[in-house]
Amino acid sequence: MARNKHPEETVNLILDVAFQLFMEKGYENTSIQDIISHLGGLSKGAIYHHFKSKEDILVAVTDKMTAESNRMLAGIRDHSGLNGKEKLKLIFKESINRPVQDDIFTVAPNFHNNPKLLFSLLHDTMEEVAPNYILPIIRQGISDGSIQTDYPEQLAELIILAANVWMNPMIFDSTVQDSYGKFMIFRQMMQGFGLDIIDEELLNRLQELTAIYQKNK
Repeated sequence: MARNKHPEETVNLILDVAFQLFMEKGYENTSIQDIISHLGGLSKGAIYHHFKSKEDILVAVTDKMTAESNRMLAGIRDHSGLNGKEKLKLIFKESINRPVQDDIFTVAPNFHNNPKLLFSLLHDTMEEVAPNYILPIIRQGISDGSIQTDYPEQLAELIILAANVWMNPMIFDSTVQDSYGKFMIFRQMMQGFGLDIIDEELLNRLQELTAIYQKNK
């Protein structure tokens, strides 16, 4: 067989196809053969040249999904012209307005059929996003006076866990009405910390994403 001169393109193709299938069918219900059948002629050997198993593909898919988000978070965290409170508000705004969000909510993955994807989301939320991106912003906010808390680590975990998991309609199959109630409680909770970071534009966008999910699930 001729040597693959574009291994990066092959890897990206495998990950894109696997992502679509995992979202549509669920990780457990997607086989290596399913992925091969959608690769336009690539062989099983081409997959196993880059990945040892389907689980390795899952890890690479989730890494790719979170890499772009983490770059955005790092850019906001390191922004020199904003205080801590302003950075938190910008994170919420930028996160839900990314074009990929419409794609994910349109595909409407069922996390009940994707326990490994759900675990990856939880792990990334608690082990990567909270300590490396949200916590430094909260510590800055404490220093500049825009955030008041004696428990920055716990607040960082609470904010990102509520935003990424509790308010995620794809995990709890929330209706638009249910989601609105969660958004309002989250908004009130943040205001209790002096963080008025959830505005009407953000609420409308969150409802829009929930409606897209409910329409396409």
